[in-house]
Amino acid sequence: MSQHGVGPRAVTRSVAFLTAGVLAVPALAGCGSEDPSGKPLAGQDIQPAPRDRITDGGTLRWAVDSVPDTLNTFQSDADATTTRVAQAVLPSMFRMDSSGRPERNPAYLESAEVVDTEPKQVVLYKLNQQAVWSDGREIGAADFAAQWRALSGKDTAYWTARNAGYDRIQKIERGDNALEVRVTFSRPYADWRSLFSPLYPKDVMGTPDSFNDGARKKLKVTAGPFTVKKTDRDDGEITLARNPRWWGEPARLSEIVLRTVPRDKRASELAAGTLDLAEIDPAAARRITVAARPQASGSPLMGPGADRSAADSLESWARANGSDEDAADEETVARKKLRKAAVRYARQQRALGGFEVRKSLEPAYTQLALNGAEGPLTDERVRRAVARALDREELAQAVLKPLGLPAVPVGSHLALSGQAHYADNSGALGDQDTKEAQALLADAGWVRGGPVKEEKKEKAAGPEGEKSDDTGDEDNKAHDPAGHLAQDGKQYKAPPQGGAPGAYAPKGTAAPANQESAPLAKNGKPLTLRFVLPSGPGSQTLRTVADRISRMLERVGITTEISKVSDESYFKDHIASGQYDLALYSWPATAYPATDARPVYAKPVPAADGSLNVEQNYTRVGTDQVDQLFDAAVATLDEGESRSLIRKADSRIWAAAGSIPLFQRPQLLAARKNLVNAGAFGFGTPVYEDMGFLKKGAKPASGPSAKGSTAP
Repeated sequence: MSQHGVGPRAVTRSVAFLTAGVLAVPALAGCGSEDPSGKPLAGQDIQPAPRDRITDGGTLRWAVDSVPDTLNTFQSDADATTTRVAQAVLPSMFRMDSSGRPERNPAYLESAEVVDTEPKQVVLYKLNQQAVWSDGREIGAADFAAQWRALSGKDTAYWTARNAGYDRIQKIERGDNALEVRVTFSRPYADWRSLFSPLYPKDVMGTPDSFNDGARKKLKVTAGPFTVKKTDRDDGEITLARNPRWWGEPARLSEIVLRTVPRDKRASELAAGTLDLAEIDPAAARRITVAARPQASGSPLMGPGADRSAADSLESWARANGSDEDAADEETVARKKLRKAAVRYARQQRALGGFEVRKSLEPAYTQLALNGAEGPLTDERVRRAVARALDREELAQAVLKPLGLPAVPVGSHLALSGQAHYADNSGALGDQDTKEAQALLADAGWVRGGPVKEEKKEKAAGPEGEKSDDTGDEDNKAHDPAGHLAQDGKQYKAPPQGGAPGAYAPKGTAAPANQESAPLAKNGKPLTLRFVLPSGPGSQTLRTVADRISRMLERVGITTEISKVSDESYFKDHIASGQYDLALYSWPATAYPATDARPVYAKPVPAADGSLNVEQNYTRVGTDQVDQLFDAAVATLDEGESRSLIRKADSRIWAAAGSIPLFQRPQLLAARKNLVNAGAFGFGTPVYEDMGFLKKGAKPASGPSAKGSTAP
């Protein structure tokens, strides 16, 4: 699965899809007595084991995408590895449970609750009396106050990426004793649990210089089960060591080494014995699954030469033993290389037999983004027609069913199944309906077989866009009658439909026959949408999904031109800059949608210089109504009312069809078989102190380990 998305509570959320227009919205889910939030579609798959069965010591080697540029999660260049380090070494007042809901972290908090609402909201934190920083100082009000001042947005000398929530705080003071912290808000804030997670020491947050630079390369003072022992950017490693001052259950592991390993190299690194845990793609997952089977070592179905037919082998033998000496020598060398590669592959497969695939669903979903800023998609009817043309269930099954994961389409923009704010509001837009999609397009003025003016062709999307040449059958995979999935993200154009009707009509005259299969046109222009996709090897699933979407749109008369761009430029130069019509990428679920989703769906406003301030709303459309619903949801302390307002906002976002949630992303991890309490965490925050390797002869906990599915 492509990694084009961002991590939970990330600095920059990666999508925004609001539109204007008024639609009738059906009765909202959640207004009755039944809880519409449901349960997570897939549970954790972490091989749980009690601590007394785990070896004391050992090093966990865990693959990451990069050594982060900063260890400060509140800076703009923080990434997923920044978050992973922070979870292991810093305090977090609340963490996520297995349903993606915030829960009090008892290692740091005895309690936290709203103790006053009038005249101001006051939250009282009672800290764990054993909680101390690694330098021996108690965690207290001074740390809370320093973080508030740094993130409040009032001092521009702090280079912060976000201040949501902290800008609502009026003051922070010590309570009745050193273990109590009183936080008074200037305005009511529903998502107060999102604050101080993580919490940095006042040494980091106390001054702009220490905030901006002090925590980029190292963290001298920490307060988690681990500390940051070493950051080696040359070798691409971060080493976390057991914290001797940790007051909770001691970490079972001595060290965790986070190693930078490209995703396409991880299977080889696992086989070489240099990794114990790694997120992998579906192809690597298949390798490991096959390796675990008794017959895996002799399997002819995978590896170098596995796709050669008997005829290919016979032809190779004939060339190697033929009269043409040059051809024979060349073929002999090629056969030797193939044999060596096959031996190496078989050796790797034997080594991979010591691993297993642990799978769940990520707290993130893949969606189709529709850019409503320009072109045909500025018309809400066209956006809704695109949405009604999609069979979301088919798309979910294409990605998740082969992996043995629940293939259920996502029903909300703002939460995932099992989370408190979730409700399936997709009914506000409606299910797949080809006739309804065609009717919407007709109402918008798009006519089958209408005259089309010839225009000079340009690149599909931005400076690095590459539209494939569709002169050969190989490039028209979207129209493959056998239904094969396209794998290369080529440009797709409909082949000529018919020939005789209209062949001798004046140029620009619509053909009188085959109208139902002709493309749509309006004002001399065809209905063609630029579909921009990343070209890297990790984006294969996105390209497969894009191919299916293109065929679905073709059925209602919409043509797509797929443009492949480099992974590096995909988001910055195309999505964020608006150089696309359609795009596929993922973004994370959050337990705090009133805070985190507000800038994603905010209505753009003109800036003083005449430009448009879009925040993170990259489709550049929005509505006052949705903004007002978010503002009301974040300002009420009635949790039931806040959830209802969020669901109303989601229904209106669905109705506007600015983005179409498709499926929850698969989460696939390769784990050494004796590694426990680690793997596919799903919604839950990892418990780092419980990770480790089983003692010799010990077995993991009895009962199910989720194995990725709790589907109904």
